[in-house]
Amino acid sequence: MKIVITGASGYVGQNIVSILKNRCDTLLLVGRDVARLEKIFPSIQSCSFAEIPAYAQNFDALIHLSVLNNDASGNESDFHDINVALTLKTAKAAAKCGIKKFYNISSVHVLDSQNQSPYAKSKREAVSSLGEVSGIEVTNVYLPFVRGEKWNGKLFFLNRMPSFLEKPLQAFLLALKPSVKASQLTQFVVQPNETQNAVILSEGQLQNAAFGLIKRGMDLIFAIAVVVLLWWALLIIWALVRFGTPGPGIFAQERIGLHGKIFMCYKFRTMQQGTVQAGTHEVSQASVTPIGRFLRRTKLDELPQVWNIFKNEISLIGPRPGLPGQRELYNARNMRGIFNVKPGISGLAQVNDVDMSDPEKLAIWDARYIKLQSVLLDLKITMATIRGGGQGDKTGD
Repeated sequence: MKIVITGASGYVGQNIVSILKNRCDTLLLVGRDVARLEKIFPSIQSCSFAEIPAYAQNFDALIHLSVLNNDASGNESDFHDINVALTLKTAKAAAKCGIKKFYNISSVHVLDSQNQSPYAKSKREAVSSLGEVSGIEVTNVYLPFVRGEKWNGKLFFLNRMPSFLEKPLQAFLLALKPSVKASQLTQFVVQPNETQNAVILSEGQLQNAAFGLIKRGMDLIFAIAVVVLLWWALLIIWALVRFGTPGPGIFAQERIGLHGKIFMCYKFRTMQQGTVQAGTHEVSQASVTPIGRFLRRTKLDELPQVWNIFKNEISLIGPRPGLPGQRELYNARNMRGIFNVKPGISGLAQVNDVDMSDPEKLAIWDARYIKLQSVLLDLKITMATIRGGGQGDKTGD
């Protein structure tokens, strides 16, 4: 392959160049400071952005890393000039050169619409502008914390630790925030892949035992706290539901859990007895009991699911479990590997007001959660839920 890389002098760029130089026929490095590129990579061809047409004819791909980051000084105009105008100009130049693919690299922080930093705002604007570029396949790649073969910055000390200490400490640190290896980015670029508008690259936490232990510990602490501190409230709510309207106080319903296994999910009953077994968005608002409206609004109806937590069928945070009969949702989730993680009482989709009425959109948000899964994200979702986010599925009209 013949690949162009902009912004190669940064940490991510230096790591992927060290990998790609042994896997590609030709590399061309592009930057605003060509002299610096030549000093760092004396054996690799370098040029300025203006010289792209002269050096990059008929290359296979361009990896656009050149950026003005959050830690850089500058006003909004400076961020726009680099992160929007230069990105758009580079993509158009690549298209004219016959380059097939343009990879616009961003941070996962850009995906958070509440992040209004100059960096995030300018990168989102760049994504919108790139949608107007023709003649080249554009993929916006979102990366969490990127690590190379060696740790750098504040984590440099890990390189000097004995392996029996370094490995568990590394697992613990990686459980806190999502991460991706530089080699995963290079593999994504060099391997044949379908055209995608947006991709999140991440190692995830499925193979991180430390994350699993921490998450399970957080779940059990929550469940024990509910039983020990709120047992009296559970009894009062049960009595209000049981004797307020005909039917049981606890509502049990089959849900789809880890690896597609069916389990019985427990909640305080919020619907009239005899209500059809369907997604909440398919049920009339008239089916909700008076006490049920309060319980759903305050999320107190979810408390009996602590029993599911004790049984290790559900987690505090995760994709909300669907019904066996929701085939469209099941298929959308199964295609994206959502059943590789335990479902949750609350989740990333819920606190962003995405419910089961749109199965495809929900599955996409669930996949985003798995990619970005971390202890800090779970805590953030928990706090958002406590503050009123994640009201659950809306009932029908």
